[in-house]
Amino acid sequence: MSLRLPAELVAPFVAGLVGACDVDGGPTDEQVDVLRAIVVHVWKRPDLDLRSIVPLAPDELASTMVDPVDRRHFHEMLVTLEACRHPLTDAQLESVEAYETAIGVTGPDAALFRTMVDEGTERAKADFARFLVVSTDARAEPSLRDTVVPAGAPEPGLVERLRELRSCAPGTLGHAFLTFYALADVPLPGTEASPMNHFYVAHDMTHVIAGVGTTAEAEVALSAFLMGMNDDPVNRSALLASLIVHEAGFGDANKVRAETGILARPGAAELLATEIDRGGRCTADFSRVDHLAMVDVPLADIRAEFGVTRPMHPHDAHHFLW
Repeated sequence: MSLRLPAELVAPFVAGLVGACDVDGGPTDEQVDVLRAIVVHVWKRPDLDLRSIVPLAPDELASTMVDPVDRRHFHEMLVTLEACRHPLTDAQLESVEAYETAIGVTGPDAALFRTMVDEGTERAKADFARFLVVSTDARAEPSLRDTVVPAGAPEPGLVERLRELRSCAPGTLGHAFLTFYALADVPLPGTEASPMNHFYVAHDMTHVIAGVGTTAEAEVALSAFLMGMNDDPVNRSALLASLIVHEAGFGDANKVRAETGILARPGAAELLATEIDRGGRCTADFSRVDHLAMVDVPLADIRAEFGVTRPMHPHDAHHFLW
């Protein structure tokens, strides 16, 4: 599922997004940079001038965009831009809510962001923690989903199973997976007690197949890649989680501490947009397949099977194994 739009919808789509951000003096520089990157790399319209485009009001957008899929895509981009406003204000929330009401689409972000503004960061963190459990459970490695995660204890059996990947030939998924951990200099899932160990196996296999690294910018971009690949509820929740941890800055994810404004960093907006585009070129979603059953398959063959293309900048700090 690609996030690309019919050519005739791009301009009104963008005008609606600009309208949604036109509060408190107008869209912020970060919101404009992120939207411009998406316009250029995902919707292929470098000619659109975001600073001069006439905003579309909620009702005008709703009358122009009637297809439910297009409306869902609008909402996904709306959430991304909402997270990019610092500080997130009541005016921004109200504007987004007006567009959501007009198109009849909302999501868990509405409650989480509203809680942060109305009740503070600590309450929003608690709400996010509950949301994260559901999100990560849905993305656990398939062959591990029925394995009980011991409370407060490591999983030596899982560690040994992953260490056995040392027998995988160079160039295979299993060999690349262990290379990923060596480069990141972090212990294998199961070494330490964590309710997210089974999630980490699948998530890091996805890093390897996509060839996306572990910088904060890359983590957000990988979630955007997933949504470009298949914008189902699970992948939408993955992007929302990344945006909350790395952009909105009010939720921690296990050992990952919350940050703010990642997409304002140099090159981060372009990275996000090019990974959405690259994910949209995939032929199927590989994030929730049985990765452990594929460890002896050459990584190049797996990428070819799922249509994973080479990144625009494969040798930057945000990609690896290209």
